[in-house]
Amino acid sequence: MIGTFLQIPATKNAEVLGTDGFDFVVLDEEHAPWTRTTLDTALLAARAFHTAGLVRIARPDASSVLSALDDGAIGIVVPHVDTATKARSVASWARYHGGTRGAFTGRGGDYGSRGENNRKFCDETTTVICMIEDRQALNEIDEIAAVDGVDALLLGQGDLALSLSNSLTPVPSLHEAVEMIVAAAERANKPVVGAVRSMMGDEAKWLLDLGVRAMVVGSDLSFMRQAAGAAQRAFKTAMKIP
Repeated sequence: MIGTFLQIPATKNAEVLGTDGFDFVVLDEEHAPWTRTTLDTALLAARAFHTAGLVRIARPDASSVLSALDDGAIGIVVPHVDTATKARSVASWARYHGGTRGAFTGRGGDYGSRGENNRKFCDETTTVICMIEDRQALNEIDEIAAVDGVDALLLGQGDLALSLSNSLTPVPSLHEAVEMIVAAAERANKPVVGAVRSMMGDEAKWLLDLGVRAMVVGSDLSFMRQAAGAAQRAFKTAMKIP
């Protein structure tokens, strides 16, 4: 599966990516100026073009999870999950039965059209993805991966590399840490999502060789920069500008 981060709070980027066949988009509330209103409309746009819309929530709390799911997100991406306790809380906030999600019959539940099966349907289709991007998470990685209700782990190599570099005690290398995470996910029978700038580089090949089969590739901003750069280079070539 291929997806990307959406950092421009608009609808047309989700629509364009849907027409190009992207499987999912991640609306990046953590690092971009999304609001409840823009999340709502962009998730509707993703639905219209049969693209799974997820939200990387800005804060790991029950209110943020509830807002994203009620607006119609098919799942949430939760940054900096570094303990099994946090993973269990997130899984609980996202589910009705066996969890603590507040009842609502909005877009997330197709406005109650499934009647008595509404909450069961939501529980079965909601996806909870925990980002592993802190060295502390390695101490509990097997426990985090095994939490019931956590559906996948997402590799946050950038922040993980920074966290490892800030340690005052010996820690694994980034490659060793990623391999530990993938191995823990395999033991728990959970998929792993990778995040790469491009599918053409060594990093993507390394993750594919590890068995990662879902990739978040770049972002709408990086795609725009790549296209703009290509247009600029083509212009200079055509105009014979050095």
